[in-house]
Amino acid sequence: MNITVLLALAANSLVAVAKSVAAVMTGSASMVAESAHSWADTGNEIFLLVADRRSRRSPDRSHPHGYGREAYVWSMFAAVGLFVAGAVVSITHGVQELTATASEESFTVAYVVLAIAFVLEGVSFTQAVHQVRGQAAHVQQPVLQHALETSDPTLRAVFAEDFAALVGISIAATGIVLHQVTGSPVPDAIGSILVGVLLGVVAFVLIDRNRRFLVGMEVPEPIREYVFSSIAGMSGVSSVGYLHVEFVGPHLVYIVASVDLVGDEPEPAVADRLRALEQQLEQQDGVVEAVLTVSRPGEPPDAELDEATD
Repeated sequence: MNITVLLALAANSLVAVAKSVAAVMTGSASMVAESAHSWADTGNEIFLLVADRRSRRSPDRSHPHGYGREAYVWSMFAAVGLFVAGAVVSITHGVQELTATASEESFTVAYVVLAIAFVLEGVSFTQAVHQVRGQAAHVQQPVLQHALETSDPTLRAVFAEDFAALVGISIAATGIVLHQVTGSPVPDAIGSILVGVLLGVVAFVLIDRNRRFLVGMEVPEPIREYVFSSIAGMSGVSSVGYLHVEFVGPHLVYIVASVDLVGDEPEPAVADRLRALEQQLEQQDGVVEAVLTVSRPGEPPDAELDEATD
């Protein structure tokens, strides 16, 4: 079970209840927006847990590459939920409150709840950052870049949602302070709208990233270079021609390559050697399947990469 998602689920559940109580007690538009945000995040974490569990199922006859892409489907549902239950509700309520005339005075509860929420969301975000940083160091990428490009949609969603939660809490607190100082509900309503816009942007980014992985996403260049070097360094391989490495799930890849073998053996022996090399690749963590063929005569090393960069 994904500890990062479980921690985020626990934090968001507690925060959602607390924010809802504060929203009822204060009537703050920003607190209503934050309540919608936290409830949306809570529902999303459930989707992410489903995504994590279903994507781990082993390959079978009907799904020879496994069920890894299910993670992107369920993560897409979570992103859409964030947009509908978080962004739309927050913006709509904020617009409605722009014309409100009553000034609420019960602000202390809102400040206390937001402070507690900031701490809980901060703990969850710290866990997500720690996990992203570890993976980013492994593939030699900046943390933010890896958060956007990682093949793990649950980690990306928790990272993005927790970051949005911390920013949203800051926006809500600012709106409530200005409401209290000016006596006008307009800053509070604007805070609600800004929280909604923030959630809409985050949801759009998450939807777009999941879409890309669903339609087929090749691995980043550092991983591609690692796979190329691994194949080229195998015993009996003279050079690597065509190479395609595609994500088929979180940290799972499908490899297709053509290689030039050392020597000039009969066709049955070549087939046996290719299959042995494929099995050697498939023993590596994250490789679902590897398909190797013999390079065309005269094909330059990594011809596909050269063509793609032209």
